[in-house]
Amino acid sequence: MLDREVIREFLQNKFEDIGLDIPEDISEDTLVETFCKYTEDDYYEWLKDNFKSFFGHNDWVWIRKKIEQYSKH
Repeated sequence: MLDREVIREFLQNKFEDIGLDIPEDISEDTLVETFCKYTEDDYYEWLKDNFKSFFGHNDWVWIRKKIEQYSKH
């Protein structure tokens, strides 16, 4: 679940960067909530794909290598 206030600030900054104003007939709360839901839907699909690629090997040797690789950072 995304932090709505963080996303609100993110959108405000990005809109400011590109000079985009929210139309008067769209509330900022509605825009933030809709963008969060849109992003969360995509994020869930991304997580499922990454789960399949990480654990789909059914190979703990491979997983241990990944743990070792990422633990070095």
